[in-house]
Amino acid sequence: MSDIKDKVKDAANTAADAAKVAGHKIAEGASAATAYVKEKAGIGCDANGPSEGVAGVKEHMNVYASCGKKVGVVDHVEGAAIKLMKGDSPDGQHHFIPTAWVGRVHEGHVHLTKNSVETESGWKADAAACTSCA
Repeated sequence: MSDIKDKVKDAANTAADAAKVAGHKIAEGASAATAYVKEKAGIGCDANGPSEGVAGVKEHMNVYASCGKKVGVVDHVEGAAIKLMKGDSPDGQHHFIPTAWVGRVHEGHVHLTKNSVETESGWKADAAACTSCA
């Protein structure tokens, strides 16, 4: 009887994991679509000019998710990652986000293409983990 219970439990865990992966992919696609539409429609941009790009990321800049929530403050850029200050972190730890998530850098702020939930669930513990992120 416990063999059947174990198999059912394993199958349920596999299904839950697959649903979680599918949900993340849907959320990423929706975020990318939102960023694309905002870019094409000029939403969130102003007459002061275009994004400075990742090269414009500087220490102490506020970092905002695509939903508008502040998710941290730049400590520094490390390779293909932005290290966030631990003082603004909900768990008091440094977190790293891939530079590929930067939608624009404008007027002293970093704006990401991911919403706050995606950002906080996807940030990394070190810069090396960001090299394979897109």
